[in-house]
This record gives sequence, structure tokens and C-alpha cells, in this order.
Amino acid sequence: MKTLRVGHRFRGPATSANGGYFAGLVAGLVTHTLAVRLRVPPPLETDFEVLELEGGSVEIRHGTELIGEGQPAQMTLQPPASPGYLLALSASRNYRGFAYHRFPTCFVCGTGRERGDGLRIFAGRVPGRELVAAPWVPDSSLDRGDGKVRPEFMSAALDCPGYYAVTPDDRSMLLAQLTIHLDRLVHIGESCTVIGWPIGADGRKHEAGTALFDGDGELCGRAHALWIEPRVSSQQGETETRR
Repeated sequence: MKTLRVGHRFRGPATSANGGYFAGLVAGLVTHTLAVRLRVPPPLETDFEVLELEGGSVEIRHGTELIGEGQPAQMTLQPPASPGYLLALSASRNYRGFAYHRFPTCFVCGTGRERGDGLRIFAGRVPGRELVAAPWVPDSSLDRGDGKVRPEFMSAALDCPGYYAVTPDDRSMLLAQLTIHLDRLVHIGESCTVIGWPIGADGRKHEAGTALFDGDGELCGRAHALWIEPRVSSQQGETETRR
């Protein structure tokens, strides 16, 4: 049986996986596009069992517990135009995580991660547009072995900018589902641009789009995310978060 494991480096919150990285690992199990649903925060340094089902679906389990699942999906998302690397660099100065961050050691957007360890994708608001953007130069630790970035790291890069696109006040949200489509892999050391934008909202549910562009401004990856505001416990006044 196939297994899947998330190392401590690739955390979002302190004790569970970054959702985009986990979704990328699951998506990499098949050759078709998957909508990956996170059922619980995936624990770190744990061997999960992979169940391949009829119709191209997969389940990720730890014993009897369902950690996540992937369903075949179509990617029809059309991203807005990239603002370009230099404008994304300027927008990143507006990154709200510099003032307050729920998970400062997040692999993707954590301000407490050093270069060469975390991705350090700091998406800030682009003036005059309903868009956040960040520059990203993939480092050598992300190399697939041929000078290109491993797919799960591109998937991770497409996670957190969606959160910052849909919440203006850093409210608690859970990444419930991520549908990823990679058009091609970017190169190590390439000056990339990552963007995020809101798609729609229905009560506690928020949809976001993200996209990744290479140094020439060509679209290389897209993701459609569902973020959910957790219910607040009437007894505790708070609830667990993950991102």
C-alpha cells in the first residue's frame, strides 16, 4: 500500500501540515486534476495510508481516521493579469503578517522562517486592484533534481495568498478544499509572482483563486480554494484554527 508523510518542515500551524503542501502531495498521486478536501488537520511525521478508489478518487487515512480525500475535478479558473514581479515586490511590503501572524512558522507565509527553509511568500494588497501579490524566488532545497521546483512546493505556494485575499482582518479560517492545476513547473532561482483574489462568499464560506507566474509572466499554476470561518464554541469562546 502507498503511504504519505508530512515532515515537520512543511507545517502550517505548529503541529499540522500546511494545507497547500498536503494537497500537493495528494494531487501528485494521480495524473488528473483533484479537488483535495482536508477533513482534519494532517498531523506531522505520521505515515498515512493511501487508498486509490474507482473513478480516480483517493483517500488519505491514519488507521480508521479520514485525514483527507481527493475527487476528480475540472479546472476552469481564469486568473486576472499578473501585476508583474516588481509590483508584487512593492505589494509585499503591505503584507499583514508583518504586524500580526497566527502561524509565524508556517512553511509558506510564516515570517519566522528563514530563507532556504520557508517559502516566505508575503502577499500584500495591490493598490487599486482587488488582488494580493507576492514575489517568490524558489531556492535550491525545492529542486526536483532537474533544476525545476517539485510540484508539491508549487501547490504550497498557491495556498496562503488565497487566505489574505479573502480576509481583510486576519480572522480565523480553515482551508477546507484546494483544487490545483499546474500548467508547468517553474525553475529554481526564477523570479516568480504569486497572486490571490476573492471569488465569492456565502456566510462562513469564502472562495479564493490563486495563480503563479514565471519570470516571463507566463501562467504556470492555478488553484481554487474554499476557506471556512469556524464556528465559535459557546462554551470556550474560541475554536481551533489551521491554515
